Amino acid sequence: MSEDLAALAERYWEWRMAANPTEASLLGDHRYDDQLEDLTREAEDAAVAELDAITTAAEAIEPASLDARDRVTRGVLIHEASTLADEYRARLLELAVDPSSGIHVAYLQAAGQLPLSEPEHADALVGRWTKFGTLFGQAVHRLRQGIATGRTPPRVAVEKVIAHIDAYLASPLEGDPFVSVPPPPQFTEAEVAAWRERLVEAVRTHVRPAYEHYRTALVEEVVSESRPQERAGIAWIADGAEVYAGAIRRHTSLDRTPLEIHEMGKELIEQVGDEYRRLGAEVLGTSDLAEIYLRLREDASLRFDDAAEIVEAASGALERARAAIPGWFGILPKADCIMAEIPGPGAEEAPLAYYLPPSGDGSRPGTFFVNTTLPTTRTRYESEALAFHESIPGHHLQSAIAQELEEVPEFRRFAYVTAYVEGWGLYTERLADEMGLYSDEVARLGMLSFDSWRAGRLVVDTGMHALGWSRQEAIGYMLANSPQAANNVETEIDRYIGWPGQALAYMTGRQEIVRLRRLADAALSPTFDIKTFHDVVLGSGPVPLPVLGELVEDWLSAARVT
Repeated sequence: MSEDLAALAERYWEWRMAANPTEASLLGDHRYDDQLEDLTREAEDAAVAELDAITTAAEAIEPASLDARDRVTRGVLIHEASTLADEYRARLLELAVDPSSGIHVAYLQAAGQLPLSEPEHADALVGRWTKFGTLFGQAVHRLRQGIATGRTPPRVAVEKVIAHIDAYLASPLEGDPFVSVPPPPQFTEAEVAAWRERLVEAVRTHVRPAYEHYRTALVEEVVSESRPQERAGIAWIADGAEVYAGAIRRHTSLDRTPLEIHEMGKELIEQVGDEYRRLGAEVLGTSDLAEIYLRLREDASLRFDDAAEIVEAASGALERARAAIPGWFGILPKADCIMAEIPGPGAEEAPLAYYLPPSGDGSRPGTFFVNTTLPTTRTRYESEALAFHESIPGHHLQSAIAQELEEVPEFRRFAYVTAYVEGWGLYTERLADEMGLYSDEVARLGMLSFDSWRAGRLVVDTGMHALGWSRQEAIGYMLANSPQAANNVETEIDRYIGWPGQALAYMTGRQEIVRLRRLADAALSPTFDIKTFHDVVLGSGPVPLPVLGELVEDWLSAARVT
């Protein structure tokens, strides 16, 4: 690799680990195990300065002077550093009250996944928990800064977070996620007991008081100043248009206007409606779209009876996919993927499922977390598409392969380019159909349900954050244009309210992967090989969509020559 580019890649990675100590620990980098993130505006300003400097230096490197691998590294680095700098510039911490991924739940979910492979990691963790007062104090100060300038979080998010914190503080200390962290394997039973006593004391005197302080600020200072449901999107804050434009660039890696994305979503809703009509006539005996949505939403036989059924369905889908992937992928990961239930308070408001990549040091496998709360509201017909997206051949295959790449900078192995990562996950829901993984035609309806859900995201996210839609308008659109249950729709809409632009990544990325596959098929027919195409898409790790296009074009050019 070019020395200048290698130095910049290392500089970016070192900054990222130091600025995100919890992420570093999750990846197996233990240098910052006793630290938490710095949420101050001063840290934000320093991050912007460093990321801007890295971007400028990377842009100054002439692409023609680099080989193909280094050109990819340059493209990924510029995207990551420049869009992340814009995210910091947007001062989102002044608005950061989010029921699905805010600090009140993110650390609870991460606690049990921290890889404590040595006794000193366990000791450092106790020190980390003692810093929660500082962390939450900084979060409160940032919210006060936002209130002072009229930049406030949405009220529905504030109210839900207060309820989550109440549930956490009411839970028993003995089962607290910050106490129930798996110990290092070297600890004796007596050492585990003594360590747990230290954790309990840290949670009692630092963690829970920090949550109480945060809750008090939300109740007494923030909720009265927060944006009502009629002004849920960032379109209603003074710099909302600029903030949202940056979010679109960050999460789609494309320069598209909100209106372009909005219209694309509506067109895709129409297209998937035609598929519902054909499959609905076969499976449900009706081609009436409203009747199909109603049946899928209200038929009790299409819901789970208990949490055990959810676990059984998810694990069965995972195992079928694991057995099938050698026929569709040349590159296979070494890291395993396991399934677990979403832990802790706040699980009811968590997504239907999510994926946590393996730790970088190999001490923890990839984990597919599934939501087993309120099982009678969870749909049987969607469970398989969800499993394929989050585990295999979706996020686990992509993430584990990326982490195991050799001869690429570390930041590329662990990059999270949203449109690529989530676009791949959505692509594999349809790929699973080609692979014959769905157990029956009812499960294929779940594939369509998720398609309409992700297409609807393009409409409602831009609707709220660019066009000024109310929360209820967004809920109404999703209910009218997908079979998603009302409780899932409300949870999802509140997620989009709290995380502008992220929901655009899924369908944007899927559409580009499909376009490139069709391009390759047409160019190489009849010798097109799906395994080779997938290896090209996954073989360089997460990349912005324009860079992915260049990778496929380079492969096609080489294939034509040979």
